[in-house]
Amino acid sequence: MVTVVDLVSNAPRVRHPEKAHRPDQEVLRKPDWIRVKAPVSKGYAETREIVRSHNLVTVCEEAGCPNIGECWEKKHATFMIMGEICTRACAFCNVATGRPLPLDVSEPESVAKAVARMGLTHVVITSVDRDDLDDGGAQHFANTIRAIRALNPATTIEILTPDFLRKDGALEIVVAARPDVFNHNLETVPSNYLTVRPGARYFHSIRLLQRVKELDPSIFTKSGIMVGLGEERNEVLQLMDDLRSADVDFMTIGQYLQPTRKHHAVKKFVTPEEFKSYETVGMTKGFLLVASSPLTRSSHHAGDDFAKLRAAREEQLRKSGKASA
Repeated sequence: MVTVVDLVSNAPRVRHPEKAHRPDQEVLRKPDWIRVKAPVSKGYAETREIVRSHNLVTVCEEAGCPNIGECWEKKHATFMIMGEICTRACAFCNVATGRPLPLDVSEPESVAKAVARMGLTHVVITSVDRDDLDDGGAQHFANTIRAIRALNPATTIEILTPDFLRKDGALEIVVAARPDVFNHNLETVPSNYLTVRPGARYFHSIRLLQRVKELDPSIFTKSGIMVGLGEERNEVLQLMDDLRSADVDFMTIGQYLQPTRKHHAVKKFVTPEEFKSYETVGMTKGFLLVASSPLTRSSHHAGDDFAKLRAAREEQLRKSGKASA
């Protein structure tokens, strides 16, 4: 069990106190297509040193991403702002739950300096849920975006935000900072929300993504889900339709992997062929891009995917121009 030190009492704090008394869930054996190599490369070590020296948190580590070795070797990292303790307790997530510490006002500048040192052309910024803050952390997101732009004007910025539930005006603050990509994950189909994502509301998340486009149509919107949580195929297809009704550009689909026996169980390992089928169907529904594979994660290959997104939009505009000519 990983522990986080409580800076107030100096007593060891359990990472997931809300899950401590849950019965252990069965852990299914991973198929061959899920297995990844342990991170041992020189590039991985260099990225870790940059993260440590700037006192930053990454979702790569906190969420136990299976792609950390590949991404960090290439000096790609997803920075997690506003601390490492989340105010929610989703059944799938490995980020620590509890009472967060106050915001670090120097963090936006620290992130911007790390982006510069790593030479990133595209950066992904995410956060824990901060329901304790009046704006859910929206201004901190905006400050981080602006700090990165000031120091790295050529770097494109992708954000992966919480849902800002019951935080009036928060979304507008973030959109006004003009990230290049606004990502908010649905995580799973609506029938699973009470057990998998109890603190969230499915149609609020759909409306959040739709509102981004209404505020600034130039921003790419993106959302992702995990499969293997007990969903039915027709539910995934309906979710695709819901995202397209909100004019979402990019969808990611990846295999859910159970962090511990106390987390939601993996109900099924979806085959690579099924993932490919989801990708094909998603593209026919009108997404500019669909990334669907067992190891797909929200920020995996984010820079390459952003280039594909821009190219797809340009092609779409070209075709519409021909059609109207």
